[in-house]
Amino acid sequence: MSEIITIANQKGGVGKTTTAVNLAASLAVAEKKVLLVDVDPQANATTGLGFNRNNYEYNIYHVFIGRKKLSDIILKTELPQLHLAPSNIGLVGIEQELAKGENNEKKTILKNQLQEVLDEYDFIIIDSPPALGSITINAFAASDSVIIPIQCEFYALEGVAMVLNTIKIIKKTLNPKLKVRGFLPTMYSSQNNLSKDVVEDLKQNFKKQLFTINDNEDDFIVIPRNVKLAESPSFGKPIILYDIKSPGSLAYQNLAYSILG
Repeated sequence: MSEIITIANQKGGVGKTTTAVNLAASLAVAEKKVLLVDVDPQANATTGLGFNRNNYEYNIYHVFIGRKKLSDIILKTELPQLHLAPSNIGLVGIEQELAKGENNEKKTILKNQLQEVLDEYDFIIIDSPPALGSITINAFAASDSVIIPIQCEFYALEGVAMVLNTIKIIKKTLNPKLKVRGFLPTMYSSQNNLSKDVVEDLKQNFKKQLFTINDNEDDFIVIPRNVKLAESPSFGKPIILYDIKSPGSLAYQNLAYSILG
C-alpha cells in the first residue's frame, strides 16, 4: 500500500516542484517504487523529468475527465523505480470545472483514480499547483500527508496559515487521516542572515514538524541555494542524476532518508 504525499504551498517559486521531483527521485534511488503525479497545469515536474508534450499522448487531464485510467497515462523515467503521471496546460480548464458547485465527488476524483495503482508503489508524490484551488483540494483529499516547502526569504511564513487552515478543513470534511508531514526550508543560504532568521522562526513555531538528519533534533534539513539544483530541470534530470554529490542532491537524499525513518 502506497504512502501518498502532496507537496504544497499556495505561493509560487518556493521550491515546490523541485522538492516533488527530487524527493521522488531520491526515494527511487533508495530502492522504493515511486509514482510522481503532476497535477500542476504548468507541468514543470513533467518537463523536469525530461518529457515534453510530444513525448506522451495522454496526461492527468484525461484522468480527471474520466477518459483514461491512471494506469493508461503512466510513463517510465530514466530511473527504473520512478514512474510519472504527466500533466498538461489543459488542467487549467479542469480547475474551473471542479470549482463549480459543492459536489464532493469532484473533490475526490484523484483519490478514486489512485486506488487502481496503490498496491504498485511504495510512495506516490503529488506535485500540486501554486494555489489552494480545486486541484489542490483533490490532492489533499487523496493524500496521507503534506510537505510544505518554505522559501528562506522575506514574507516566507506569509500564507502558511492559509495552507494549514485548508488542511484542517479537508481533514474535517474529506480526509480525516490527512496530516502535515513537515515543513521544508528551501533556497537556504548560510551567508544570508535572512535565511537563518527564517529557519529560526520555523524552529520556534514548528520545531517538531521540521525534518532532521538521523533523528538529531538539532540537525535540521534545509535545501540550499545551489547552481546545480537550479540547472538540472533544464536538462530534464533530477539532481541525483545531474550531480549526485552536489549540496542540493545531498539535501534531498537526506530528506528521503528522514521520510524512510
